[in-house]
Amino acid sequence: MYGTVARMRLKAGAEPQMQALMKEYEGLEVPGYVRSTVYKMDGDADEYYLTVVFEDRESYRANAESPEQNERYEKMAALLEGEPEWHDGEIIYQG
Repeated sequence: MYGTVARMRLKAGAEPQMQALMKEYEGLEVPGYVRSTVYKMDGDADEYYLTVVFEDRESYRANAESPEQNERYEKMAALLEGEPEWHDGEIIYQG
């Protein structure tokens, strides 16, 4: 398993749009995609973490480099204050 964790800040009032966008992504059939989760932090209501899981690094990279994913990213980026902070890596355990 492979994926990413992104730290991001949403623009004021953008949480419903982010939820709708994530719901829209659920219907996509992206090869190797497993799941996504968005966390809203208790300590800062404007800070969010997004986790995305793929079956392997190759399918993650293929998606990341696709024009379709770039379009999806641009939609999400419009809801953010600045660039997300990305942390990619191998998932060594999930329960």
